[in-house]
Amino acid sequence: MTCRIEFRSLTVIIFAIGILQTSAAQTAQHEIVIEPPPLDRPLVFDSSTRGPGGTKISGPKFRVVPLLGLNHPYALAFLPDGGILVTERAGRLRIVRDGKLDPQPIAGIPEVLNTQVRGLNDLALHPRFAENHWIYFTYYKPVPGTANARATLTRARYDGGHTLSDVRDIFSTDSVISGASAAKMAFGPDGKIYLAIGVPIPHAVNDTVSATVTDAQDPNSYYGKILRLNDDGTAPRDNPFSGLPGHKPELYALGIRNAMGLYFHPETGELWETENGPQGGDEINIIKAGKNYGWPVISYGRAYTGDLTGGTGPASNQPFAHGMEQPWLFWSPSIALAAVTFYTGNRFPDWKGNVFVGGLVGTQLQRIVLSPTNGLPIRRQSLLTELKQRIREVRQGPDGLLYLLTDEEAGALLRIEPVDVAP
Repeated sequence: MTCRIEFRSLTVIIFAIGILQTSAAQTAQHEIVIEPPPLDRPLVFDSSTRGPGGTKISGPKFRVVPLLGLNHPYALAFLPDGGILVTERAGRLRIVRDGKLDPQPIAGIPEVLNTQVRGLNDLALHPRFAENHWIYFTYYKPVPGTANARATLTRARYDGGHTLSDVRDIFSTDSVISGASAAKMAFGPDGKIYLAIGVPIPHAVNDTVSATVTDAQDPNSYYGKILRLNDDGTAPRDNPFSGLPGHKPELYALGIRNAMGLYFHPETGELWETENGPQGGDEINIIKAGKNYGWPVISYGRAYTGDLTGGTGPASNQPFAHGMEQPWLFWSPSIALAAVTFYTGNRFPDWKGNVFVGGLVGTQLQRIVLSPTNGLPIRRQSLLTELKQRIREVRQGPDGLLYLLTDEEAGALLRIEPVDVAP
């Protein structure tokens, strides 16, 4: 039997709060238990907040419209015909049309190694997709007989049906990993592919050919880097380290721990990157050609044991070093940053020019308000914490609405729309 899962149209506000009162003999103490509202229907939230002095800062009310039926969705891309492609980490490519999730995955995705964040990761359309129908995706290609994988970029042709054609790996790392790592990508204004590959965390210890955390500072390794590629996977001749001995020709920037989002600023053309730090020290960086962003030498975070240096923490007890870049913004405690986007639409005038990032461990959509005079952050606001969902993907749609993916076994595509939209 064929079934389709639809965006529903009923609007409700659900806040389920259970208060358990202790014995009357004790002083009045209350434990507040907040149950997340069910994601099986639209929900309405108020983004108003309070300033430092307690005064109310008004914000728009918005509706969250869920589309269920996804399993650990990772990335999405908007098709010119209004469809939405969605990757699932286990190695499935899905299609959403007219608010309905097609139950049949698109065939042609290679076998992936789905473990420790690895699997089928990012997705992007070629800038001339309307002409060539090329889509690109990143995945972790398994090494037979091992628990290792290679970060891989693949190009395929998608003509709108249920099968990819001309599927071809166009770039793959020459060393393998067995720990958690992510592979993110974005097309730049120059038409080049910018590919971020995280260092394995924790690093492999049982395989002499595996990459380790120190690869982030090794210019002859692809891990812990931002790479710049032509649309066929080759290295452009104008890359910053092109022709330099001991340097990968694809290398664009280094010292990256584990990038979870790449996004080109729609006005300045700058490459923005969200990065998972150790305990504390999540970062937003503005990536420049040839620059070193510090990991694993410096960080505003520390090891998971609490130690300031060593182990899973940085090597230095100082968060700065000569020749290494400082983050544009950092988080302590960490929220495990995911994707990033700038809101440029007209559907939410109060949010125009704001930055939105997803939080995985932080289970939230975080809004970053920028100063209108210098573009620097002046306020952060956590949204959707009530859902207790890992927010993996954040994108602005062609309709000016925000679209999110929840990285859960029972994952969802969430559409964020103003409440003045008719239900």
